[in-house]
Amino acid sequence: MRRRQFIGFLVFSISLVFVSLQPLLAAEATWKVGIASAKITPGKAIWQAGYGSRDRPAEGTLHDLWIKVLALEAANGDRAVVLTSDVLGFPKNMYDSICAELKTRCGLDRSQIMLTASHTHSGPVLKGALYDIYPLDDSQIALIEEYSQELEKTIIETIVKAFGQQSPATLWAGEGMTDFAVNRRNNPQAQVRELRAKGEPLKGPVDHGVAVLAVRGPDDNLRAVVFGYACHATTLGLYQWSGDYPGFAQIALEQDFPGAVAMFHAGCGADQNPLPRRSIALCGKYGFTLADAVQETLKKPMRPIAPRLGTALELVELDFEKTLSREDLEAGLKKNIYYKRRAERLLKQLDEGQSFAPSYPYPVQVWKLGDEQLWITLGGEVVVDYSLRFKAKYGPQTWVTGYSNDVMSYIPSHRVWEEGGYESAAFYVYGQPADRWAPEIEERIAASVGRLVETLD
Repeated sequence: MRRRQFIGFLVFSISLVFVSLQPLLAAEATWKVGIASAKITPGKAIWQAGYGSRDRPAEGTLHDLWIKVLALEAANGDRAVVLTSDVLGFPKNMYDSICAELKTRCGLDRSQIMLTASHTHSGPVLKGALYDIYPLDDSQIALIEEYSQELEKTIIETIVKAFGQQSPATLWAGEGMTDFAVNRRNNPQAQVRELRAKGEPLKGPVDHGVAVLAVRGPDDNLRAVVFGYACHATTLGLYQWSGDYPGFAQIALEQDFPGAVAMFHAGCGADQNPLPRRSIALCGKYGFTLADAVQETLKKPMRPIAPRLGTALELVELDFEKTLSREDLEAGLKKNIYYKRRAERLLKQLDEGQSFAPSYPYPVQVWKLGDEQLWITLGGEVVVDYSLRFKAKYGPQTWVTGYSNDVMSYIPSHRVWEEGGYESAAFYVYGQPADRWAPEIEERIAASVGRLVETLD
């Protein structure tokens, strides 16, 4: 007993010494960091993205939507930018346009640009995305495209601003934990509250880790905290703009750390929901719980990140299982309204002489911060198996973010692909000219991640 007490005291003492040294380590601030943010709450009544059951545009604001930018420069001048956003996800047309403009304005290539989304289901529909889900008329499409163009401009100007106001800083990495994410494929929503009350374990794979990146000034004051969690932002289904639980988490952290900017990115939570849900009280609870997990991580000794930066990206061609034919689309006219709208749009394209590609250029991105911190980002709505796989292979401190750069569909693992269900074949949601990916999707993505990690070693 005494030996265990002594070891516990020793570990505690070492932790105190490390914490006391953080301000001294922070004094040698060799990163250059710029931070900027902009409000992006739509000023007009446009449609919200995320729920096909919505039947009208937004009617008000619960709390504002934001983009937030972290512009990084390593000691040797290597640069990169992280953008977090209160949107469902960026479609390919916006990703391509933003990257092209940042190449011109900032000299950044795609590997240096990380566009992440909270995947809030209370944000705006963006141009060219989800048009088949809602009964949009020409006037509404015009409003969506007008808003999207303004959003692109705001993103570019905010990133340029962040690079223009860089100053010395230190970076610190850590991980926390919170457990409100539930595997929605394995746990019926109506049973979750009762199972938790009984103390019975929930089913299915989850990733309850909270990735935390702290940015501190030379005085050790917190300037920004970037954090991620693998769970759908679907607590609310209101006709009001909000960042859902990630929005509440960011608000709470910015209140607790005046002057600091809180930035959220969604992990591999395509099959994870905050359960139970559907109330503002629950949404706030989950947000505050997540904020608490971030705060607890900030209080503990964190890993200093040396001012070295590596970035790599591939656009991997992911094959569709079968590209839809004219006959398939004509059959789709007889299905539900979502299939019908997709079929009508794609048949029109065929009539105009267009053809459909058999694959999709899927963005896989890997960064290495310092000597050890891997940050993997994947496009689309990625299921939790990817996070668990890459943490098992590259270490539990690996960060894996979904919904990044281009959100074009769900991204099932091979397990989910074989099991079937919504996450395996919800292509109609995003209007793709196919009904599912080819079965080798997981291995093709994993091979790309492996290649990129090797280039950064």
